[in-house]
Amino acid sequence: MPLNSQCSLLSGGKTDFPCSATAIEAVSLAIGAALISLLFVLYLIQQLKKAPRGNDLMNKISDQIKSGARAFLTTEYKYLSGFVAVVFSVLLVLYTLDPPSGDKTDGIRYASCFLCGAVLSASAGWGGMAVATDANVRTTQAADTEGLGVALRVAFTGGAVMGFTVVGLGLLGLSIMFYLVTFGFDDADKGIASGTSPSLEERLRFGADVIAGFGFGASSIALFARVAGGIYTKAADVGADLVGKVEMDIPEDDPRNPAVIADNVGDNV
Repeated sequence: MPLNSQCSLLSGGKTDFPCSATAIEAVSLAIGAALISLLFVLYLIQQLKKAPRGNDLMNKISDQIKSGARAFLTTEYKYLSGFVAVVFSVLLVLYTLDPPSGDKTDGIRYASCFLCGAVLSASAGWGGMAVATDANVRTTQAADTEGLGVALRVAFTGGAVMGFTVVGLGLLGLSIMFYLVTFGFDDADKGIASGTSPSLEERLRFGADVIAGFGFGASSIALFARVAGGIYTKAADVGADLVGKVEMDIPEDDPRNPAVIADNVGDNV
């Protein structure tokens, strides 16, 4: 069944929008929602900055954790960039040699979607880490001076930044890539109709297939970041317990133990 016929059937017989929507019309609402989400992120960051950071000792420990988290992600992203480059090349070659739509440009479409998803996922992780490490010290100060309710509000604001950043960047990247991959099909290779461009239905269907590469890229980076951070923080936690509490008789979570800082770095990344 043609794509617009399926839409008409599911929408109770409609033949106008959204069943007749072009590619840009189909993603315009999603792009608008993504921009609103990112604007809300800026608002949340401004609200978070209004919360006090506490005394010098708290700021010193917070800066050490932030520095460690930045170093960890920088090193991790260096290795992940190699993984992304290899998968990008594989997708480019495979889908160029055997294009699902019959068009030789499928390789660059799939590979570009993968790359875009990976870059936006890494960007969301970096931004979320920066805000989280800053929100920690503000939450501690709020809990110490203003009580649980205010501290919860500060912590929730810091977490919401990461949540809306992921949603905003994901929706924006997905929408833009879906729009872009519907262009430039070579009808001679597909043989859809001699001398005519592929129909809107065909291009939207191909675009929906190609955009799966975006999710592949985004989820790959998120998976590696989560697993690597989990292993790192557990190793640091065990080291802090063995050396700090057992060998040196330092209390648990004492900032004088460098492994405690490393453990907190792992908790953030």
